[in-house]
Amino acid sequence: MKCLIFHNIFYNHFSLCCSKTVKNQSNRRLFDSINGSHYHKDTFDADDIQTSRSRTDLAFFNLSTIFAATENFSQANKIGQGGFGSVYKGQLTNGKEVAVKRLSKNSGQGAEEFKNEAMLIAKLQHRNLVKLLGCCIQEEERILIYEYLSNGSLDLFLFDTTRSSFLNWSKRYEIIVGIAREILYIHQDSRWRIIHRDLKSSNILLDAEMKPKISDFGTARILEDDQIQHKTQRVVGTYGYMSPEYAVLGKFSVKSDVFSFGVILLEIISGKKSNGFHQEDPSLTLIGHVWELWQEDKAMEIVDSTLKESYNSHEVLKCIHIALLCVQEDAVDRPTISAIIVMLDSEISLPCPKQPAFIFRTSCNSSLIWEGPSSVNEMSITETVAR
Repeated sequence: MKCLIFHNIFYNHFSLCCSKTVKNQSNRRLFDSINGSHYHKDTFDADDIQTSRSRTDLAFFNLSTIFAATENFSQANKIGQGGFGSVYKGQLTNGKEVAVKRLSKNSGQGAEEFKNEAMLIAKLQHRNLVKLLGCCIQEEERILIYEYLSNGSLDLFLFDTTRSSFLNWSKRYEIIVGIAREILYIHQDSRWRIIHRDLKSSNILLDAEMKPKISDFGTARILEDDQIQHKTQRVVGTYGYMSPEYAVLGKFSVKSDVFSFGVILLEIISGKKSNGFHQEDPSLTLIGHVWELWQEDKAMEIVDSTLKESYNSHEVLKCIHIALLCVQEDAVDRPTISAIIVMLDSEISLPCPKQPAFIFRTSCNSSLIWEGPSSVNEMSITETVAR
C-alpha cells in the first residue's frame, strides 16, 4: 500500500513517539489484539495525519505558544483535572480562547490516551462534539488544544446549588436529548462504531447556548460493523458510571455507554451525584435509591428541589423510566440509543424496567481493585472532579 509523503514537520513531531504496530490492512486502523478492538496506539500513520489535517485543519502548536497562552500552566488558569492530566484555559495571540489538555508526564497510560484521542477526534469532528484544534508534542510534553466552552462541564451546574437554578426543566430536557443524539452519532452515524467508555457529567461540556458537547475520547474504542461487544483486560473509567459487565468482566459495547447515559440522566433529574449522593448511607447509590422509590411509586421524590414545580411531571417520570431501562443489570435488556431517542421524542408504551445493577454498593471514597498482575489485569478508576 502506497503511503502518502508528508512534510518533514510531521515526521519531526511524531517520530519520537512512533513504534512498530500491527495494522489492520483493510482499513488502516490499529488492532488491539488484547482488547479485541481498533484504536490508535503507539504510532501516527502518514495517511492518517494527512487525512486528518486536510479534513479538520488540525494544527501543531509550539510549546512556547502553549506556555504563553496558559501563563506557564498557571494554577489560576486550571479549569479541570482528569485521570490522565489537567486542563487549562488559554488565550492564543490572536485572542482566541482555548482549552489546553496537558497529559501527565508520569502516566504511562496518558501517552496512549493522547495518541488515541488525537487521531480519533481529529477524524470524528462533528458540530455536537468538542472540537480539537491541534496538538503539541515537544520536550516530553503531550498536549491537546480544544475549543474553549465558556460554561464548562455539566456537573458544575448540576451539583452546585446556585448554578443548578439556571437549569430549568426545559433546558435539562434539551440537554438530555442533545446528549442522546451525540451518542447516536458515535454509535451509529459516524464512520465507525465508537464506544466512549467514560461517559459522565464532567465529560459533557456546555457551550454559550448551554448546548451539550461530548468530550474526552482518550479511552474510546472502535468496533467493526458486525461486532457486538469486546472484552478488555484493561478497564478504565469512572466510579459510578461503569456498567457491571464492563467493571467486573471487562466487556464493553454500545450498551455500556447506554448504562452511563442512564446514570447521567438520573443525575440531571435529581441534581445528585451518582457516586456519593447519600451521606447517611454511603452503601446506597443513586441508582439504588431511585429503584426503591420507583417500586414504591414515589419516583418523583428524586426530582431536584431547585426545579420546584416548574416541570412537566409526565415528562420527568418518562425520563426516570428511561433511565431505569438504561441501567438494567443485563446489557441485553437495555435499549439502544436509537430506541431511547424514539422514547424521548414520542409517546409510546415503555417496558417495565428490571432490577438495575448494584455492584457499586460501597463508599464513594473507596477504590475498585481488580486483583492480579498489573501487566495482565490493570484497572484504572478516575474520581469525578469538577472542571
